[in-house]
Amino acid sequence: MELLECTLTVDDLDEFVAQLGRIGDRHDVTIQAFDARYVVDRSHLEHAQKLADRAIARGDNIARDRAVEILLYAAGRRQINRALEMGIDVGETDAIILIDADCSGNEGGNEDESAGALERETAARQELLTLDAVEPSGSTLESVDTETVCSFYDITDTERATTDASLSDLVRERVALLEVEK
Repeated sequence: MELLECTLTVDDLDEFVAQLGRIGDRHDVTIQAFDARYVVDRSHLEHAQKLADRAIARGDNIARDRAVEILLYAAGRRQINRALEMGIDVGETDAIILIDADCSGNEGGNEDESAGALERETAARQELLTLDAVEPSGSTLESVDTETVCSFYDITDTERATTDASLSDLVRERVALLEVEK
């Protein structure tokens, strides 16, 4: 899985999402863009991707599209329209674009398949960087807006005060709870 931290300037959301889909199709990868305000760290998206792939493999997925299933898990929400709040919108957005070649069938660690997946992810990333809407940025994952994250994931001050779990741990717990709520 590759992450592209960037600033997006989107005029036509439907066209931009279609561009992401076409790039994903060309490189046989899944591409999903997230509003960076709702992502706490890399492990948050890795956990969402793994749980989404597990749900798809079991036939328990909510969405037909892998990118949308990853979004649902990352948001910790069953309803697509509620999860879309974590997606991008028209205008300028600090974003994180997930690029992932589905290697869920590669549990045995086939090196050729893994290398091919990495090459496809890298090629897709390079193509994304050619889009006018994408401006690479410094690390958006280093500055988490705790208030926004806590509000989005319904993490209360009381909950934070009664545990030594990090904010990342609490968000990953919300992501995992989507499995239970099915």
